[in-house]
Amino acid sequence: MKEPDNLLDFKKKPIHEQINWIVKNYSQDLYWVIRPIVKTHENADDVLQNTLMKVFQNLPKFRYDSKLFSWLYRIAVNESLNYLKKHYKHDVEPDDDSMINLLVSDTYYDGDDISLRLEKAMAKLPPKQQEVFRLKYFNNMKFNEISELTGTSVGSLKANYHHAVKKIKHLVISH
Repeated sequence: MKEPDNLLDFKKKPIHEQINWIVKNYSQDLYWVIRPIVKTHENADDVLQNTLMKVFQNLPKFRYDSKLFSWLYRIAVNESLNYLKKHYKHDVEPDDDSMINLLVSDTYYDGDDISLRLEKAMAKLPPKQQEVFRLKYFNNMKFNEISELTGTSVGSLKANYHHAVKKIKHLVISH
């Protein structure tokens, strides 16, 4: 992830320059944090807009004591989860099948059979295992980077990833 060269210099810039920099450098990355959670392009666009609004409202409060993307990532994940709660009857999470049906019905989804089987298998994982698997497998992040992003210990991340891989292999092969 590209971070501002110097966070303290970044903090001194006018707010509109900070916002423009964030939109230019992070919109696509944030979209791909959000999309796997909410499944469809339209939902991801809505949540990205909500995320950016939340970022803009709270940017003056950002303490600059952590990486900027870590802060943006947490906002994007929280906004995605809030979107699911709001659109799927409050605290009731949508079931695996309804989320996969959402994905398949999305006109922008162009995955093949293997991709769909992988998505179905990932949908059956607990949320933490899904998150760790996506960050490690799809984003090629190192465990120490994921740890910094999520606030989870490296050991716990490795265990979650190991369990996720084991479950996914079983689910993909058995179907």
